[in-house]
Amino acid sequence: MWDEATVRHWLQPFELSLTGSQIGQLIAYLDLLLRWNRKINLTAIRQPQDCVTRHFGESLYLGRWVELNGKLLDIGSGAGFPGLCLKIIFPELSVTLLEPVAKKRAFLKEVARVCAMDFVEVRGERLEDFVGAGPPAVYDAATARGVGGLEELIGLAGRCLREGGSLFLWLSRRQTSNIAYTSGGMRAERSLPLPCGGAGEIWWGKKSFEGAREGGRSEAFPGG
Repeated sequence: MWDEATVRHWLQPFELSLTGSQIGQLIAYLDLLLRWNRKINLTAIRQPQDCVTRHFGESLYLGRWVELNGKLLDIGSGAGFPGLCLKIIFPELSVTLLEPVAKKRAFLKEVARVCAMDFVEVRGERLEDFVGAGPPAVYDAATARGVGGLEELIGLAGRCLREGGSLFLWLSRRQTSNIAYTSGGMRAERSLPLPCGGAGEIWWGKKSFEGAREGGRSEAFPGG
């Protein structure tokens, strides 16, 4: 196991304010990730420090700028990044994780159990099937990381969001530059460059862009 000081050191580039309890959840999550990854393919990243920075840090970085509340839909959840990871810093958030692979769903449920996370639902549908079943547009936010087919993804995700709902996509800068300003019923708000000198960004789109922005913190996104 890794101690709190080490994990905080690894997360320094992200400038996060995490409590001791939240760091404890992160360490428990990391331990499960590395142990399960020996048996099933959850991530190609296998070093603890790289897992903390690339998976946890990049996922949690959204919370540095945006306050999430209400209901979150995480698309193609995989090992739970970013959706289940964001539950650590937004414990009251109701999270629905879409993951079609049964073994990965089992892992997500185990993380939620071990980390004592309430209001977590793990579902086996792909996004197109989930939307086709006719879910109401009740989600306040949706997230996706490492998922392809962006044009279709944005359109389908938008159908799950309420008016004013936000979509956050973890993408390369090249991908964000290819997304139209208004795409799939979503309007681009900002792109948030990720720390650590990589070429990644968090793209932010909103279903409704009229009136004042909702849910943001007082600090402006860097570069905008």
